[in-house]
Amino acid sequence: MIGNNILRVGYVPISSNFNSPGDKRRFVYYANRRNIKFEIAHPSKSYDLVVITQNSDISIWKDYDKGRAKIVYDFIDSYLAISRNNIKGRLRGLAKYISGQSRHLILDHWKAIGDMCSRADAVVCSTEEQRSDILEFCPNVHIVLDAHMSVASNIKSDYSAHSPFKLVWEGLPQNIASLNSIVPAINELGEKKSIELHIVTDAVYNRYLGKYWKTNTVDVAKKIYKHIVFREWDERNCAEIICSCDLGVIPLNPSDPFSAGKPENKLLLLWRMGMPVVTAASPAYIRAMNAAGMNYTARDDGDWIAVLSELIDNHDARRSAGNLGRNYVESKFSEKNLMAQWDKVFETCGLSFS
Repeated sequence: MIGNNILRVGYVPISSNFNSPGDKRRFVYYANRRNIKFEIAHPSKSYDLVVITQNSDISIWKDYDKGRAKIVYDFIDSYLAISRNNIKGRLRGLAKYISGQSRHLILDHWKAIGDMCSRADAVVCSTEEQRSDILEFCPNVHIVLDAHMSVASNIKSDYSAHSPFKLVWEGLPQNIASLNSIVPAINELGEKKSIELHIVTDAVYNRYLGKYWKTNTVDVAKKIYKHIVFREWDERNCAEIICSCDLGVIPLNPSDPFSAGKPENKLLLLWRMGMPVVTAASPAYIRAMNAAGMNYTARDDGDWIAVLSELIDNHDARRSAGNLGRNYVESKFSEKNLMAQWDKVFETCGLSFS
C-alpha cells in the first residue's frame, strides 16, 4: 500500500478555482481533510494518481498511459442511462469538440464514457442505478455522496408556519425548469392559502455547455410562478435563508432517465439543516425517505397536492420530518463515514491516505 508522502497526485477539476460543488464537496473536500497535496493534472505529465471528474476531457484521459498512474473517475451523473436515441446525447461529443471542451472529436459519447470507465482503476458514482450501469465497464465501482458540512451551518428549530407559507428550492440555476412540475399543485393550494416560492441559486448562468447564452435566473423564475422570492446563493448565509423557510421542495421529471437518476444529495443537504422536504418520487429519493422513516414523495399533481397540503397544514408533521431527516443524515452520512468511503476507493487502487 503506497502512502501519501511519496505520491504525485493530479486532479482534473470542474472549476479552475475549485468552487464548483462537484469539486469542493467531493475529492477536494476529502483531499483537504487528509492533507493530500495535489496539482491540476495535465495529460503530458506523469502521476501516481489522477482523479478525473465528469467535466474532464475524456477524449484524452480515456487513453492516458503515463507511468504507473492509477485513475479514479468521479462520475456522478446518469449519462449512461440516457437513451441512444436522445438527440442531445448523440450531439454531446460534437458539441464538446466544437466548444473546445474536448481536444478530439467523439461521435459516440456513450462509448467514450464506457472507455473512460474501463480505463479507470476505480469509478465513483452516486446511485445504485449508476453503479449497475458502470459495472459493465469497470468492476471497481463505489457510491460516495457529497460533503455538505460546510454549507449546513444552521439547523432549523422553529417549525411555525409563515404567512404567506414559504416553500424553498435550492440548486443550480440550470435545473430551475424542474419547478414547472409543481406549479399546478402550488396554484391549486394557493387558492386556499397564500404561498411563496423562495429560490436560492445563482443570479446568472450560462444555459448551454456552461459557456453560452448568459441567462438571468430571476427572469426565468418569474415565468414559472408569479409569487417568487429570489435569494442569491452564498455559502455564508445559504443555510440561514433555507432554515427561515417552512418547507423544502425537490421536484424533477421521473420520466427523464437523467433527472430520475440523480442522487439524494440535495435532500441530504436540506435534512442536515433539519428541514422538512417533499421530493419527486425518484428511486434515490424514495430509498432515502424510506430509510429515514417517512414517505414525503410525489409522482403526479395529485400526490404533490396531498403531500404538500399535509405538511403545510401540520406543524407537528413538519417538525417530525425535519428531525427524522436530520437524525438519518447524522447517523449515516457523518464526516467520519464519508472519509472512510473515500479511503476505501483509494485503498482498492493500492493507495493509502488514512
